[in-house]
Amino acid sequence: MAKKETMHQLPSGSDGDPASACLGLDFGTTNSVAAMIGAGGRIETAQFIHDGVADSVCRSALSFFKSDNETQVEIGPWAVDRYLADPMDCRFLQSFKTFAASGSFRSTAIYGRPWRYEDLMASFVEGLLSKCQPLPPTSSNRLVIGRPVAYAGHAPDATLAQSRYETALARCGFDDVHFVYEPVAAAFYFAQRLEKDATVLVADFGGGTSDFSIVRFSFSKDGIRGIPLSRTGVGLAGDRFDYRIIDHVVSPRLGKGSQYKSFGKMLDIPIHYFANFAAWHQLAIMKAGPTIRELRQLANASDNPEPLEMLITIIENDLGYPLYKAISEAKLALSHHAEAAFSFHSDGISIDATIEREEFERWIAPDLDRIDLAVDQALLDAGLTPADIDKVFLTGGSSFVPAVQERFKRFGEERLETGDQLLSIASGLALIGQESNIERWTVREV
Repeated sequence: MAKKETMHQLPSGSDGDPASACLGLDFGTTNSVAAMIGAGGRIETAQFIHDGVADSVCRSALSFFKSDNETQVEIGPWAVDRYLADPMDCRFLQSFKTFAASGSFRSTAIYGRPWRYEDLMASFVEGLLSKCQPLPPTSSNRLVIGRPVAYAGHAPDATLAQSRYETALARCGFDDVHFVYEPVAAAFYFAQRLEKDATVLVADFGGGTSDFSIVRFSFSKDGIRGIPLSRTGVGLAGDRFDYRIIDHVVSPRLGKGSQYKSFGKMLDIPIHYFANFAAWHQLAIMKAGPTIRELRQLANASDNPEPLEMLITIIENDLGYPLYKAISEAKLALSHHAEAAFSFHSDGISIDATIEREEFERWIAPDLDRIDLAVDQALLDAGLTPADIDKVFLTGGSSFVPAVQERFKRFGEERLETGDQLLSIASGLALIGQESNIERWTVREV
């Protein structure tokens, strides 16, 4: 990435119109956050009131169900509630942002109707806006939305992703939409806590992508000014770490490594079924199409059909959410303990295992190596060494993983900073939205 030498004014005193309405939207693979600039220029994150509890984070999930013969949609924790109330009469989707840049994803069938990516995103954003307290601005008001530096998936098409975003957001009433790299928004937010000139590396770990930005900030009489030096990204993060746990702990108990008989020969069960099963966005759509029929045929020909039958049950009964919950609980425990208990019990299926942090870190080591390479590329593009970085700001859910933090200690442990890991991007987007010359911070695919 070529180095940019354009000076940018940061809003230690915003140069935008404080009366103008603007929404910063961090639409994430796992969670989403909305932020606005409130009275006195303070950042206000929207609240989602669920079961009487306020939360600034809304899970990026959708549930589809029938009511009066019409397809209804719920989002976030309400989608989870609907799924848990009647999983057999509900279609639950999570991590669907992963399909944004995928040209191979055309649509998924829900109650006989094809839903394109634009349909899914528009339904989620409309639902999120309706649940926000206070209600955020829409229509002719400005929306600043984050996007990853590198989208997840095979051969991602950033232009396609932006087109899909624009179509979905137009349906939600936004006609002034600006795209900002997620780590740039996090850097913009982090700059508000600086007290002197600094070169900052922001590492943003989401559910689907890990993105990095290096910005040099300096103080002047006009406020804080920033020079973006480089940005890089890689299409893996928290979901990939979940994938590793499923692949090593769950899939072997569901038929991975077993065999089936074909024309008198014993053959391995095709691995692609388990690769899709271990990816949240793929698991959500495996129920559609020929997958179940093919798995039944393999189970009938298998030397050990019971594990494959359990795999079929998980897919058919849409047990992706309880499986996700079990994985998340184990991963969180591994951030605080040397080992964690994994426990999944649903619909007659019982899987229990003990996961050691040391083995988990071995599983994700190849992913951490790819993250290191992306950081190295950001340094190379900026013409810097680790010693030239004054601050490292780790943000995003996977920044809590000790092995991730360990990789950044090469910059000096005293330089590492965290905080507001789930809110920093949306807050930075809202701040950028106050800029009168916002195009200096935005990116547009052509």
